[in-house]
Amino acid sequence: MKRINLALQGGGAHGAFTWGVLDRLLDDEEIEIAAISGTSAGALNGAALKAGLVADGKGQDREAARANLDWLWHQVAGVQDLRLTHWFAPFAPPSEVYAQILESSPLYGMADIASRVVSPYSYGPFYSNPLERIVERFEYDRVCADTGPAFFVSATNVRSGKIRVFAGQEISTEAILASGCLPSLFQAVEMVDPRTGELEAFWDGGYTGNPALFPLFQPDYPSDVLIVNINPLFRPEVPRTGSEIHNRINEISFNSSLLRELRAINFVKELIADGRVERGQMRDVLVHMIADDDFMRDLSVATKIVPSPVILSRLKAAGRAAADRFLAEHRDDLNERSTVDLKEMFG
Repeated sequence: MKRINLALQGGGAHGAFTWGVLDRLLDDEEIEIAAISGTSAGALNGAALKAGLVADGKGQDREAARANLDWLWHQVAGVQDLRLTHWFAPFAPPSEVYAQILESSPLYGMADIASRVVSPYSYGPFYSNPLERIVERFEYDRVCADTGPAFFVSATNVRSGKIRVFAGQEISTEAILASGCLPSLFQAVEMVDPRTGELEAFWDGGYTGNPALFPLFQPDYPSDVLIVNINPLFRPEVPRTGSEIHNRINEISFNSSLLRELRAINFVKELIADGRVERGQMRDVLVHMIADDDFMRDLSVATKIVPSPVILSRLKAAGRAAADRFLAEHRDDLNERSTVDLKEMFG
C-alpha cells in the first residue's frame, strides 16, 4: 500500500484537470490518501473526494468519490452529461484557439473590464455567488468526518493578510466559498471564525497558500506530498499583449506561496543531507508533482473564469493522462524518494 498526501492547487475552471488526476488515482486501489489540502477549486475537489471516500464509513469508497467528482464538474459546466462534450471535443478548435476566441468575445471583454473597475459590492441586493448553489449541497457530515483522509481548506484573512486553514468541523459552505473568493469577482465571505468567535472576512486562499503544504507535515501522515499543479510554473516566452501580461501575473501570483513552501522544504532537506540537522528532528518531505504545463500554457484567465464544457472535458482528459504518466514513471518511488528535483528547481 502506498500512503500519500494530496495538495490540490486552485485555478478556477482549470481545476477540472485535478478532477482527471483524482479520477485516475482512484483507479489504483493500492494508493491510500491519508490527507488532503485544497485551495479554491482544489478545496471543491477535495470536499467531493473526501465526502465520496467516506460514504462507506471506512474512507475507501472509490466509486462514490468518483461519482461525487463527476457530479461537481457537471454542476460547474452546467450540463447534465459531459460525455457528449467529450465526443465533440476532438472536432472543436484547438484549446489555444478556443482561449483566444473566448478572450476576444465582446461579452467577455466587457465582463473583464467591469471586474477591474466595478466593485462586486456595487450589485447590492442583486449580488449572489454562483458557486454557492453547488457548495451548499456538499454532504458536510462526510466532508468533516473523522474517518477517511484528513481534509484542510485554505483561505486568506482580508484584515490580517494571513492564511487561515480550516479543518474538521470548521469546514463549512462559507469556508469553501472563502477559499475560492476572488475579490475582483466576489464579495468577501464574512463569517464567524469558529476558532476565535470573531466576525472575519476572507478572500481566495491562493494568495497565501495554493495549496498550503504545512498542514500535511504531521507525524502520523506519510512523508509523501503529491502536488497537483494547474498554474504553469514556467513560460518560455515573455508576455506582450495585455491579456498575456494579465494571465502571467495571475499565474505568478497563485504559484508564489507554493514556491515559498517548496523552497523551505528544499532548505530543510539540505540541512538534513549536510548533517546539520539529525534525521527525525525535522520532517524530510518527499515531494511529487503532477502537472501538464504544455497543455495549460494553451489556456488563459478566460478559460479559468468561463467553464466551457469542451475545455472542462479536455482538462479532465489531460489530468487523467498526466496522472497515468506519473504512475507509470514514479509509482515505485512513492514512499521511497522525491520525484521533484527541488535543488534544480531553486538552483
